[in-house]
Amino acid sequence: MQFIESIGATTLNFIRVIGKIVLFIYLFFRFIFKPKFYFRHNLKYFIEIFISSIPIIALTGIFSGMVLALQSYTGFSRFSAESAIPNIVVLTLTRELGPVLTGLMISARVGSAIAAEIATMRVTEQIDALKTLNTNYFNYLVTPRVLSLTLAMPIFVTIVDFIGVAGGYLVSVYRLGFNENMYLINTIDFISFSDYLSGVIKATVFGFIISIISCYNGLYSKKGAFGVGSATTNAVVISSILILIFNYFLTEVFF
Repeated sequence: MQFIESIGATTLNFIRVIGKIVLFIYLFFRFIFKPKFYFRHNLKYFIEIFISSIPIIALTGIFSGMVLALQSYTGFSRFSAESAIPNIVVLTLTRELGPVLTGLMISARVGSAIAAEIATMRVTEQIDALKTLNTNYFNYLVTPRVLSLTLAMPIFVTIVDFIGVAGGYLVSVYRLGFNENMYLINTIDFISFSDYLSGVIKATVFGFIISIISCYNGLYSKKGAFGVGSATTNAVVISSILILIFNYFLTEVFF
């Protein structure tokens, strides 16, 4: 009986959390169109996210493209199909690896920071102070982070795609001996706007997931240092899992 009770309690807690997250998303869309909208605060946070994330995004892109080119050559050389490597590199980056890897890295870099920052504000009662000052704390804390990350993710993915293709080009031309002109021609001719668009849409959804989950965990964290740590961990883990799950369903839509 205890085992069945534990399963039931876990199930009820899971449903309760899902309901709170749905309500949290509803509040976001409800307050986003109401005053006061802190434009300068939103712009400042967008710039901070963008600048702080560029180095890790660049490293993710270039090494993903380089490794993808090497691994593709290992497989396609067995079938004498080395000419398809530029096509595989650009298609895989734009449709799959670019959005997913960027989402996972941003979840670890930005999502954890969002959760820790808001959780710390809750522990130190700064959120209560905002309520006392009659400030819409939801618009002040949640809205800028969700909007900034949702809008920044397509830019991040575009950068990863470009740098990743450049990494694949460097490896293919200077390591594997490809003709540089033919590599570029094959890459440009093969890629289509729909491939790029599918990756951008994925990135936008992933950015919304990361920011919402991180803000939720930070805002509803428990008291003390343990609460801050748990909020940060949960934000990264849940965001990463949801990225992988939604990636499949979005791939089915664009298949």
